[in-house]
Amino acid sequence: MNLADWVQRHGRRRPDSAAIAHGEDVHATWAELASRTASTAAGLNRDLHAAGGDRVAIVMRNRPEYLEALLAIWHAGLVAVPINSRLHRDEIGYIVQDSGAIAVITDDDHAADVGAVLDAVETLRAVIVAPGEQWDDLASAAPIGPVDRQPTDPAWLFYTSGTTGRPKGATLTNRNLLAMTLSYYADIDAIAPQDCILHAAPISHGSGLYGLPHIARGALSVIPRSGGVDPNEIAALLARWKGMTLFAAPTMVRRLAIDATIRAADLSNLKTMIYGGAPMYLADLELALDVFGARLTQIYGQGETPMTITALAKQDHHREGPDWRRLLQGVGFVRTDVEVRVIDEHNRELPANQIGEIVVRGDVVMAGYWNQPEATLESLHDGWLHTGDLGSFDTDGSLTLHDRSKDLIISGGMNIYPREVEETLLHHPAVAATSVVGRPDPEWGEVVVAFVVVAPNSRPPTSAELDELCLDHIARYKRPKEYHFLDVLPTNDYGKVLKRELRDRLAHDPLN
Repeated sequence: MNLADWVQRHGRRRPDSAAIAHGEDVHATWAELASRTASTAAGLNRDLHAAGGDRVAIVMRNRPEYLEALLAIWHAGLVAVPINSRLHRDEIGYIVQDSGAIAVITDDDHAADVGAVLDAVETLRAVIVAPGEQWDDLASAAPIGPVDRQPTDPAWLFYTSGTTGRPKGATLTNRNLLAMTLSYYADIDAIAPQDCILHAAPISHGSGLYGLPHIARGALSVIPRSGGVDPNEIAALLARWKGMTLFAAPTMVRRLAIDATIRAADLSNLKTMIYGGAPMYLADLELALDVFGARLTQIYGQGETPMTITALAKQDHHREGPDWRRLLQGVGFVRTDVEVRVIDEHNRELPANQIGEIVVRGDVVMAGYWNQPEATLESLHDGWLHTGDLGSFDTDGSLTLHDRSKDLIISGGMNIYPREVEETLLHHPAVAATSVVGRPDPEWGEVVVAFVVVAPNSRPPTSAELDELCLDHIARYKRPKEYHFLDVLPTNDYGKVLKRELRDRLAHDPLN
């Protein structure tokens, strides 16, 4: 089993159809991509003396060569290690070292940072800049066929975002990625060769994973020239390419929904907008529905079970039925390829409407953490992945995600879920964004602290106003004891609020 077989098949079946576009221009047809992939794979094996299963890292912004590199790595029988290109050079170095990568494929923007780790990582044999002379030399090698790989062989080391401690490499096998791809067709969307996916979010994470179902079906991969989210550019690309799917973090969805260019654009070519990776607050979702209509699909997953735990399908976003808002505040229904349970601290399955840890089992669940047997044993028990997320099933089978277990606040023996408090604070018209964390307290164990970003051109709300709002909607013990006002919340590149940084800020607050 080699995922790069997909490219070779489309190279034969639809040779003249576009495979990769750079902005509004075709970068490669399927015949050209198949040829480049086969030759670059041969070049990697020739120049790196690579053996099956060796790791090759990719550090670059979204660009056509990213997909070429990913597919060539697989074609050569190697394991891809996509790395967030916005990481610090020390963080990049750690992942290259931890994965034991023999090479890094990068671009001009990151060549200096990547080159700095060359001497420090003893397994590293080469840093290849793409596009560039060495990259062109690889692609000039005599082509080879896809190297045979087993379903259980690693294909992608997906490094977690590292919100606590060092990132861990979730080992995703060929079978994991195939199960994820097939589940996409079952639960998310049908894909035709005439469709496309726009990679505005990083290919190193969710957008790259959800690019695979499109590659498998022979659809077009569109790389924006900006390499990211530019509303003006996205509007122009919507006019150029049909049947477009876009994967976006909730912050990206909101940014597009409030943009005047997007609101005025012809959205008829927008087929599907998939959001996930962080909480989508109800007010933001209703705004997005006003702009994009029933094109929205929510997914809940982790790198350890790529993009595949539950989904809230397009039809579930329709404004109808008494449970509509309840469904929107959840994360949908269990996907076709997994079993999902909610369990207590003794691993006993809980009935509907009781909160516990979400565990997952299925062919999509990772093989384990790369070179971390203790962390693997902690997360995987009898084939069940313990997500660390707290959730509850409703009687209809829909799942509500409450919080990460590490974000749970226990005050006076009472469990407080930050998201419930955050949803309440967002009812205030002057609150643009908020995040709630716990502060250690000698009397109560923890107290609730809210960080608030004020909406532009708004008067900052007083603590008394926010207290009153909370008392009108949630129990008194859940009300924040402190409010801190920030210009922006700290987030990672995928839109997740870094609550660790907020807790650190409180720990170093001289008033405490």
